[in-house]
Amino acid sequence: MIKKYLFVFILLTTHFGMFSQDLQMLKVQDFDLRGNVKSCLVITDYGKELFEFDEDGFLIRTITQYNETDQDITLYKYEEGHLVEKRMESYKDNILDAATSMVNFYTRDSLQPGKLFERIVSYDKEFLEQQEYMFDGEERLVKIITSNAEGVDESTVEYVPYKNELTTSYFGNGVLEKSVRTSEKKTANGTQKIILTKEFIGGEPNKATEEVFNANGRMDSEEFFQFNAVQKKFESERKRIYSYDVEGMLEKVTTRTSNSESIKEYIHQFDNNPEKNWIKQIITPDNTYSTRRITYFPVAEVGEEGEPN
Repeated sequence: MIKKYLFVFILLTTHFGMFSQDLQMLKVQDFDLRGNVKSCLVITDYGKELFEFDEDGFLIRTITQYNETDQDITLYKYEEGHLVEKRMESYKDNILDAATSMVNFYTRDSLQPGKLFERIVSYDKEFLEQQEYMFDGEERLVKIITSNAEGVDESTVEYVPYKNELTTSYFGNGVLEKSVRTSEKKTANGTQKIILTKEFIGGEPNKATEEVFNANGRMDSEEFFQFNAVQKKFESERKRIYSYDVEGMLEKVTTRTSNSESIKEYIHQFDNNPEKNWIKQIITPDNTYSTRRITYFPVAEVGEEGEPN
């Protein structure tokens, strides 16, 4: 059966132990942008992508341009601070492909506040899937029921706190698929947040990732593990260490394995916005680049009475 169990479309932020009974709504800051950004066109050596935002900073449209005639467009609609609709349109040879384009509708039942429904329909009006999300009294996701042409799947989420840790386990039809242990550690430079994610296949451990964030929320390191079935333990494959300048911009990524080390350096050029957004990024020694064209909402002038003119 189709398993949208990876929670790509949901949701729920467990960021620093906080939960939200809602879908994840992307904002300006999620795209490494600052200030009252209206749009950001990202140009790389492999394509273009446009992001557009409303005046509250919420993402309202993305356009991924593959070539002159092929593109994907995603549109987001909000009501009363909630995401209520997402449309994903695929164009081939400048013609909308109704079979691969779809719309996601999100509804909340006022009589059942602990439930959220997502219905997915293609543009040629074929029902694809329905998700029913259920939350506990702390607004944490505890169950997803997925219905489609192939049948019904049930995914559950369990939360186990221990001292300064929280382990969140995800089960698909009763089989463990993923566990996420979030903990905090006090250091001389502030409190670190550590997220250890383990992935399972058929209930058996497969791979893991450990992410360490500093007190400013920036990633300090990221380590990847593979499970050794013979030794019955996770073994490190590689580790990335992130370095930043005094303004918090990424300067360097060092990747280490058991027998090698490589370094990528990041060079940025900034615009004239008071909050400084980068408009060109060069990564060496690969010499790959990304360019951003950023537009901003006009700033309202303030009159003598403190009111916008």
